[in-house]
Amino acid sequence: MNPVVVSASLILYLIAICQGSGTDIALDAKATLLHRIDSLNLLIYTCLLTLTVLTIWVFKHRRVSWLHETGLAVIYGLIVGAIIRYAGSTNQVTYIDAHPDADTKYNLSVPPDIVRFHFPDKIQISSGEAPVPNKTYAYSFRGEIVNVEQNEIDLKATFDPEIFFNIILPPIIFHAGYCLKRKYFFRNLGAILTFAMVGTALSALVIGSLMYGCVQLMPASLAASFTFLDTLYFGALISPTDPLTVLAIFSQLKVDVNLYAMIFGESVLNDAVALVLSGAIQNYEKRYSVDGGFEITAFLAAIGDFIGIFSLSLLVGALIGCLTALMTKFTHVRDWPLLESALFVLTSYGAFLIAEVFELTGVVAVLFCGICQAHYTYNNLSADSRNRTKQLFELLNFLAENFIFTYIGVSMFTFPKHHFDPWFIIAGFLTSMLGRAVNIYPLSFLLNLGRKPPIPMNFQHMLFFSGLRGAMSFALAIRNTVSEARQAMLTTTSLIVIATVVLQGGAATHALAYLRIPTGQGQNDENEALPYRDVRSDTPHGNGDGGGEKARLARLWGAVDSKLLKPLLTHARPPLTETLPAFLRPLGRILTTTRQYTQSENSLRRTDSDSDLCIDEPQPVPTTIDPQLPYNIRNGYGNV
Repeated sequence: MNPVVVSASLILYLIAICQGSGTDIALDAKATLLHRIDSLNLLIYTCLLTLTVLTIWVFKHRRVSWLHETGLAVIYGLIVGAIIRYAGSTNQVTYIDAHPDADTKYNLSVPPDIVRFHFPDKIQISSGEAPVPNKTYAYSFRGEIVNVEQNEIDLKATFDPEIFFNIILPPIIFHAGYCLKRKYFFRNLGAILTFAMVGTALSALVIGSLMYGCVQLMPASLAASFTFLDTLYFGALISPTDPLTVLAIFSQLKVDVNLYAMIFGESVLNDAVALVLSGAIQNYEKRYSVDGGFEITAFLAAIGDFIGIFSLSLLVGALIGCLTALMTKFTHVRDWPLLESALFVLTSYGAFLIAEVFELTGVVAVLFCGICQAHYTYNNLSADSRNRTKQLFELLNFLAENFIFTYIGVSMFTFPKHHFDPWFIIAGFLTSMLGRAVNIYPLSFLLNLGRKPPIPMNFQHMLFFSGLRGAMSFALAIRNTVSEARQAMLTTTSLIVIATVVLQGGAATHALAYLRIPTGQGQNDENEALPYRDVRSDTPHGNGDGGGEKARLARLWGAVDSKLLKPLLTHARPPLTETLPAFLRPLGRILTTTRQYTQSENSLRRTDSDSDLCIDEPQPVPTTIDPQLPYNIRNGYGNV
């Protein structure tokens, strides 16, 4: 072989190898740059949360009540978002325009999940053509691009919406259910269910109908992008409330516990209702809607979807909670508190994932899983696991809530798919207030027809005022921003969340004073006013939902719970051998532990979850007990 030819081939081969090595170096540099930008992005949010925590400490130290931590997080997020947006960056996103082949067999009406980009087989070099290995790169679908000239920091400051649903929301919802286990929730169960379920659906319908009428009066370009189902979806996503600021002030000022329970209970349940309702609207649009027309059978099918999905999701969460209670009751995992706590956390998160896998609603499942975990599993846990789980979920809830509100502020400047339409925004503010009013005042009137004592008018005004919007509304709005209509919804929702959290939350103390709602009661009343406190009262309190000390539903549930469910799922007394019919007592003996027979009822009362306090609540004020009273009365049970 000619030595000249061999030398030339060797040179070309070496050039190709060097070229491939240069490509690897460039890819490594790109990966390093992306890693640095990711770290910078996370550092920004970490610093924002740190600044929020320090400012909260200053506010608590100075007793500042006109701005809550969530309002602080939003304001700091807006400032940092503006800096990121307008400071500029030299790290521009590189891009290549690609077009599908004319003879492609793919359905071009829907974007593909992955685009495979094939690099050419040859690279032109000054001395000739040198072969290089063929490479194919895969690019995942992220959504429609609005601004091609986006920089890396803007791009990375925007998170995948699924992160909110799969990672951020579950601990928030679970924590709400984990604290929702006190008797005042059940005393006001009728009012809470009415406001949360009937009221949320009614509010969504009113907001959707009014917004559709308003949109028809707007410029044709915007009106053409909205259907009635779009505005109805907006009504569903803007109806759930998140009154964190108001509830924090209620707790500090010791406002009436029944008012607290109604506001807190409604806010917890209407998140779940709104999520299922929005899903039912989307299902109607995907499966049943034909040419935008209305079909009564399809409408009834959508209602069936709503009821079925909500019920099955509730059942999944409750079953997982009860299964965890049984595992902690009949095993000795409590001897290893770390494993016990890990089991508790994993099964709780598993409830969310199981519901999502079976196309149910994970938020509903994890909410009712939290309620069951608090009411049953908590009583079986060791002391270490009780403290660990309470503190863990309170910490996760605090960080997740503040992260979402920080992100809302940042995304107002960095999220590329906002659509600012002043008329739509104004209409959104007005209709959301009208929808809240329709939720509260007519339903309160109907409830008061059979409620003793009735909900006073100043309480109704406070219920209306407590309709702050928050995490759930934003998460539903940002999940889909493909169309111009959905982009306008996101912008309006973000502005409503910011305005209500900062302005309404800051004015909560003044609203209490203006409405003359009493705060700071005496010793007995003070104990009654503390949130989640299960204490006895020397004076009878109307329950609100049907007369007597407890609501009818609460009385019925209490009988089943105390005689069947708690003895089955916990170590509570009386044992099942005493409460089950005679033919089931052999089964009752199998399901009853030795601990249930041996421990005293008094010790159970001291450790039962219904008398346990949530984190940061003041400890009960000791009262003077007459030593001449019988033993059972002095120890908290029996009749005088």
